[in-house]
Amino acid sequence: MHGKPHTVSEVMTHAVAAVGRDAPFKDVVTLMEQRKVSAVPVVEDDGRVIGVVSEADLLRKEEFRDSDPDRFTQLRHPDDLAKAGAATAQELMSSPALTVHPGATLAQAARIMAHRRVKRLPVIDDEGLLEGIVSRSDLLKVFLRDDRELAEEVRHEVVDRLFPLSADHIQVEVAEGVVTLTGWIDGPGLAPVAERLARAVEGVVDVHCLLVPMSARSDLR
Repeated sequence: MHGKPHTVSEVMTHAVAAVGRDAPFKDVVTLMEQRKVSAVPVVEDDGRVIGVVSEADLLRKEEFRDSDPDRFTQLRHPDDLAKAGAATAQELMSSPALTVHPGATLAQAARIMAHRRVKRLPVIDDEGLLEGIVSRSDLLKVFLRDDRELAEEVRHEVVDRLFPLSADHIQVEVAEGVVTLTGWIDGPGLAPVAERLARAVEGVVDVHCLLVPMSARSDLR
C-alpha cells in the first residue's frame, strides 16, 4: 500500500540457522561457515530466543589463545575472558538477545543495528519465539524498488496530497532512485516540505526539488 512503511516481516529471512544452548563450540563455527552468516540465535527447545553467538564472540578464543592476561585485563574484560574459555553456545552467547518484532519498520531496525553496532537481529513474535532474522543487507532491499513504483508513490503520497490544486502542473521523474520534482506550486513555503516528504519515501536515494511558486510565474509576465 502506498505510503505505508515497509516492515521487517517483508524483508527478513525465514529459514534461520539457530543452535541450542548446549551446542558445542565447533558445531557453532561449522554452522556459521556452512550458512555463510556472521551470527546465529541461541534458542530453547520451544523456539524462544535466549541469546546470540556472533563471530566476535567466537574470536575471543583466538584473541586470548597465546596470552596470559594481567590483572588489569582480567578486571576490565571479564566477559571476553569467559568467552575465550567457552565450550558451548550458552557460554559464548550474548544474552539477553537483541531482537526485533516483525511489525517493526525498517527504519526502527536500522536504528537498533546502528546504535548497538550489530549486523543482524533475530525476529521474534510476542511470545519470544524465533520467526526469522533480518540483516543489514535485507534493510537495503528497499533501494531495489522500481523507479516507476517510486514515481507513483511520490505522486500519490506527496504531490497529490500536498498540492491538490496544482498537481497537474507538477512533474515527477525518477532515475536510479533519484527523484526530480518540477513545475508550479501554490505557495513558496511548500517546496521544502515536498522535498522532505519525497526524501522520506523508502527506496528514494536523493531528491532534486525544482518547484517554483505560482507568484514567481506572475512576476515574469
